[in-house]
Amino acid sequence: MYLHHHNTFTFFPPSNFRTVPRRRAQSPRVVCEFSSLNSPLKTRSIVGKSLTCVMQNHPLLFHVAVEKELKLLAYDREAAFSHMHQLSSYSHDQTLLHRRIAQVKENQCQIAVEDVMYLLILNKFSEIKVPMVPKISRCLYNGRLEILPSKDWELESIHSLEILDMIKEHITDVTGLRANSSVTESWATTEVRQFLLGRVYVASILYGYFLKSVSLRHHLERNLSLSNHDLPLGHRTALSFNDMCPNGFKDTIFGSSSTMRSTGQGLFKQEMEIEDLKCYAMRFDTGSLQKCDKFRSKEGVNLVGSYNCALFNNVESGLVENDDLILTSFSSLKRLVLEAVAFGTFLWETEDYIDNLYKLKDN
Repeated sequence: MYLHHHNTFTFFPPSNFRTVPRRRAQSPRVVCEFSSLNSPLKTRSIVGKSLTCVMQNHPLLFHVAVEKELKLLAYDREAAFSHMHQLSSYSHDQTLLHRRIAQVKENQCQIAVEDVMYLLILNKFSEIKVPMVPKISRCLYNGRLEILPSKDWELESIHSLEILDMIKEHITDVTGLRANSSVTESWATTEVRQFLLGRVYVASILYGYFLKSVSLRHHLERNLSLSNHDLPLGHRTALSFNDMCPNGFKDTIFGSSSTMRSTGQGLFKQEMEIEDLKCYAMRFDTGSLQKCDKFRSKEGVNLVGSYNCALFNNVESGLVENDDLILTSFSSLKRLVLEAVAFGTFLWETEDYIDNLYKLKDN
């Protein structure tokens, strides 16, 4: 079980999550076959399958193709609804028919956009030379999960030092592995239920997403505070957050300006420097945390749910949680958590990019 407290997810190991001493005679290790062709989630739309081919065969053209497809999807969705409204004066049956056509088109576009979102995230992992972990069931040998190579350095390199310190605390909270643990401690083994591992993975995605949001907000407030501090005392601005942010940007960080006033003193405290990221995040009140502790788009929510089911569940429908007991090392647990945190970071960036070309649904 895990609980969300302030800016961390605390994982309380159940009775079946215990350290197991290493034996001299071990089963042969199985290394997962990492490649974009072996990714857990498969695209469902024609657009997704087409872009998959582009990403694998013509990677330099991938972003150009993505931009083109997103613009076409936005046009198709808008055209369907525009046509529906134009025919609203027709008979009741015709109106219902065209409304249904518009809804089908919107659903098709949503599936395609979720595919595009996933491929963009997959491509970001490829750029840092970290293939994502394949379906867990394909990485098990006699109930043992081992993820090699770990790629810890590459997964940590995308974060600033402040964020990385918070991620290390998160890893300790959810796995019990200390940041300065020895090699022996890292390779010690533990048993965990597969569905619990899936829940930790989703929690870590959300934590990475949260850290991306809060770091951008922290950076913005710090810059505004410093800019305001440089002005003569009689000329310091009292503009609202809405006035100071570019159009469209203010809603990308925690939804609205109302969440910015956790201290009741506006966007920032004049005459005071913004504290470090960890202290800054811990200042959030419960209401602010509830607003930012979720994904911004419905497409993002759907993608995380689909990916988690594809990665951890043997059941294709994803409706039944896998209760299998897995033996794995703390090093492999750390690898999964680092990947999930990176996934959340990339998801935030991907939503931000897509929303400029194709309006995502608010969650």
